[in-house]
Amino acid sequence: MDAAGMSDERSRLTDDGREALFDTWYRSQYPRVVRVLTVVGGDFEVASDAAAEAFARALARWDRVSAMSSPSGWTYTVALNLLRRRQRRARLERLVALDPLPPPPVAEDYLYLWAAVRSLPPRQRTAIVLRYIADLPQEQVARIMGVAPGTVAATLHAARGKLRSLLDDQDNDGVTTHG
Repeated sequence: MDAAGMSDERSRLTDDGREALFDTWYRSQYPRVVRVLTVVGGDFEVASDAAAEAFARALARWDRVSAMSSPSGWTYTVALNLLRRRQRRARLERLVALDPLPPPPVAEDYLYLWAAVRSLPPRQRTAIVLRYIADLPQEQVARIMGVAPGTVAATLHAARGKLRSLLDDQDNDGVTTHG
């Protein structure tokens, strides 16, 4: 059924009719979307999950999606975005989960610094570690974190400010001395 015919039919249908229309469309399109995502992403399970999520979103917005000239095009776009997001997240999880060699001993004077870094919110902590420990450029940190380079810059700025505040508070409390 073409998009114009689907739109005309949709306007005359009851909720049960719209549900049946979605079901017919879903049954014809879901296998195709999964195949495309499997080829693009190389992982059937991740492709199936992303496709299922995209179709769930289409169902939740079915009145709007079915009125589009290409409900399938909308669904492919959503599914590919979900697939890319999951792949970025998986890469980041693999990077974080790597079991590297034990770190070199840290001078006791710097233990306060690492405690402060660990106290940062996860996004700020990740940006600080990738930028300053892994020594990655901001553009690469942005790709790994799945955000824009400007977001990384703003996150690093906020994290440095928070660290400065935490470390100044520690100095003022007389808890540590470092020079």
